[in-house]
Parts: sequence; structure tokens; C-alpha cells
Amino acid sequence: MESTFDKYINSNTKRKEKFEKEYNEFLLSEFVLEKMEEENISVRALAQRAGVSPTVIQKIRSKDAERINFRTFTNVLNTLGYRINIERK
Repeated sequence: MESTFDKYINSNTKRKEKFEKEYNEFLLSEFVLEKMEEENISVRALAQRAGVSPTVIQKIRSKDAERINFRTFTNVLNTLGYRINIERK
């Protein structure tokens, strides 16, 4: 059974694409926040280790990751001990 939310999202392709993009940004941001808490690492310490400015880390934390390039984001994840794995849907 399709929920009202599913009907709303699936009824409009642009709306669905926008939702999926924003949701993925949210997930990435939440992942970084969680790992920072687990590692007990501050914004400044992570930025220094990843070779980026603290502003970059703040953007990721505040879900403004769309303005962060892939290489920078990858460096941050690598610093936290993770890598990106791309797979086909």
C-alpha cells in the first residue's frame, strides 16, 4: 500500500528528484555528525586533519554540503576513516 507521502513524491518527477537530493545531503551530514561524536573530534580538529577550513566542516554539519566539492568531502570522510563506495542502483 502506497502512503500519502509516497503518492505525493511519486506524482511529480521534479519533486521526487529534489526530495532525493536533499535527503541524500541530509544523510551525509548526519553521518559526519555521528562519526565526529563517536571519534570525539571537534570541527577544528577534523578540519585541520582533513586539510580544509573549519567553515567547510560547518557547512557539512549544517546540511549545506551541496556547496562542498567531491574531493573535499572525500578528504573529510577519509580523515574519519571512511571511503565512498559507488554502486549501481
